[in-house]
This record gives sequence, structure tokens and C-alpha cells, in this order.
Amino acid sequence: MFFHFVMPVKAGIHLLDSRLRGNDNSHYFLKIVMKRKWLTFVVLLLVGLFVFTAAGIYRYAPDDEGAAADAAIVLGAAVWGERPSPVFQERINHAINLYEAGSVEKIIFTGGSDGDGRSPESIIAQQYAIEQGVAAADILLETESYITWENLVNAQAVAVENGLSTFIIVSDPLHMKRAMLMAEDLGMTAYASPTPTTRYRSWQTQFSFLMRETFFYLLYGVERPFT
Repeated sequence: MFFHFVMPVKAGIHLLDSRLRGNDNSHYFLKIVMKRKWLTFVVLLLVGLFVFTAAGIYRYAPDDEGAAADAAIVLGAAVWGERPSPVFQERINHAINLYEAGSVEKIIFTGGSDGDGRSPESIIAQQYAIEQGVAAADILLETESYITWENLVNAQAVAVENGLSTFIIVSDPLHMKRAMLMAEDLGMTAYASPTPTTRYRSWQTQFSFLMRETFFYLLYGVERPFT
């Protein structure tokens, strides 16, 4: 009786031990290795995509198409109190230069308020431009946008109301590729005119801005089919 009970148990233990040491165990570790290889491949693919996109943004940055248009659209940026930040001021100054050179007849400033009681970005830009000699009648505003897509959508609506159909998009060099892709998706006849100078001068600030723009460019690529 005892013999008949012990033998099946020993056989079961032996079978289990052989599977742990044999082919089943090898197959298990092979699956782990394959999963790690696929994970490494995916990570390298994503890193490669990020680097490739960043390089494209950087190469696109110096482009200035130099065309004439009905209006310059100045993409919003931060304000400091009731004055434009240095980054925003560079954008405004570039639009003023285009206006004074006769490249555009109007300037459309974009950007809303961050809700802390300060004036919208576009109104602060308007005040600054008037101080620099731009005629108030040649300035148009949208005051509700917070992101680049909204800047362009709202500016386009203002332009249609005022019979304007061609545009020069003004922003920092590293921002231009994403902005122009959005303008294209909106069906705008638009030309790129990045600021010739930028407040992102050190390699640390430029690198940080490039990483940020690369992330948002890729994110827009994911969202793009649904916009």
C-alpha cells in the first residue's frame, strides 16, 4: 500500500524537476530574452524618432520665406506684469519690422490671460506696438487663446472677419515647424518668418526649448487625425 503511494509521488517530483531543468525552463528564459529584445527595440525606435524629429525642427528653424502678406500673426508668449516678456517682445519687434518694411498691412496679436487678473497677452502686445509707432487701426486682436493651435484658429477667425487671407506667421525659430504644420492643417495661406534673434541664447535654454517643442510636435502628430 505504502509502495503504491510513494511511487507516483516520486514520479511526479521527478517529472517536475526535469521540466524545470529541461526544455520548459529554457523556453521560459527564451521568452524573457525575446521580450527584453523587443522592449529594447521599441525604446531605441522611440529615441530615434525623437532625435529625428528634433533634428528636423532644428534644421527648419532658420527658414524665412520672406513673402509679403495681408497680415502678420504673432503667436502669443508669456508676459511679465503688464509688459511683454523678452521672448514675446522679440516676436512683437519682428512683426513691427515686417509692418514697417511693407511686408504686411496688419498685425494680429494672439494670446489670452492666465487668469491672474493681468491683461491678455495680445492686449499687452498691442500697447507695446503702439508705443513703437504702429497705428492702432492696423492692429487686430484675439484674446481667448492659450496654446498655439488656439492662437491660429482664433487669428484665422479674426482675419476672415476683416477680409484678410494671407499671413506671415511670427514666432521663435524652434517654434516655427509646429506652427506652420498647424497653419497648413487649417488651410491657411501662410509663410514662416521666425524671429532673427531669440532670447533662447545659451545652449541650455535652446536645448530645453528644443526638447519641449519636439515633445509637442510629436504629440500634435498623434492628435492630428482627430483635430
